[in-house]
Amino acid sequence: MTAPALVFVVDDDPSVRRGLDRLLRSSGLTVESFDSARDFLDRPEHEGPRCLVLDVRMPGQSGLDLHDHLVTTGRDIPVIFITGHADVPMAVRAMKAGAVDFLSKPFDESELLGAITQALERDRRRWEDRQRHAGSA
Repeated sequence: MTAPALVFVVDDDPSVRRGLDRLLRSSGLTVESFDSARDFLDRPEHEGPRCLVLDVRMPGQSGLDLHDHLVTTGRDIPVIFITGHADVPMAVRAMKAGAVDFLSKPFDESELLGAITQALERDRRRWEDRQRHAGSA
């Protein structure tokens, strides 16, 4: 049995983190928030379905750089980017790297919740497949 689904939020703006935390918890989701890519990377892997709501522009390691790092190190986690500074090349880079969605701040809450639902379902299927294969080995 896998752990409950978990939504990670990485954004350097405390008010954005608090707002997302309230929104996601009020929707019945379990949330962990981080103010930097480094803090997120220091957390042990979650053994269950999860997704990452990730700000693009942060001091230190950007959201795009964090996503690239996750992909190259094999940490397969569905990512939804949020940004107040979107441009087309940035969005294209994120989507080509496998992002679930790319939302501009301020974003529509229902659009974000829909993207999170899609990301968690994608990851839930991946975890179930992994468990089936482990059970048959």
